[in-house]
Amino acid sequence: MTVPTTEAAPATPIARVLVSAAIAAVLFTLVCGLAYPLLTTVAGNALFPAQATGSLIERDGRVVGSALIGQDFTAPQYLHGRPSQTNKTDGSGPQPYNAENSGASNWGVTNAKLSDAVKARVAAFRTENGLNADAPVPVDMVTASGSGLDPDISVAGALAQAGRIAQARSVTPAQVEATIRANITRRSLGVLGEERVNVLRVNLALDGAK
Repeated sequence: MTVPTTEAAPATPIARVLVSAAIAAVLFTLVCGLAYPLLTTVAGNALFPAQATGSLIERDGRVVGSALIGQDFTAPQYLHGRPSQTNKTDGSGPQPYNAENSGASNWGVTNAKLSDAVKARVAAFRTENGLNADAPVPVDMVTASGSGLDPDISVAGALAQAGRIAQARSVTPAQVEATIRANITRRSLGVLGEERVNVLRVNLALDGAK
């Protein structure tokens, strides 16, 4: 009985392998590194021009901020945003709303530092806004967001500041509340998310209300 033998397949020349690899590298570079980014950039600018360019907010022809990144307002005549735990880019200390170093405290719910910080913020918020010692404080006004850059606050958090803003601007609380309510962002599709206000937009509206 004759046992069939098999011949070894001829080895692929190394030059052919290198050419195939080079062609694949060039092809994927053109598709993933050039064509796809170009397509998404053109589509983004065509369909969502404001968002694609940073959702910038202008006043009198000058860019004053972005609708996507909060700012650290501290003056009494302005609406204040929620706490921000971001630090300086070199890590040398806190710098609220530092867009180059987005981040959070990473304190867990059982961490005493978080509990102490929230209690201190609650007391400070009530004092700053002239609220009673037992007045409820919206949770977003005493806790930081995960990014540290949240540009929005809850409607309740904004309205709780109306008295302080009105006093600083020598207007009535009703006028401040009207400005806040006129700038409420509704829920997406009527059901997604929560109603909120953009701090920068409200402050610009307050400055524009005479």
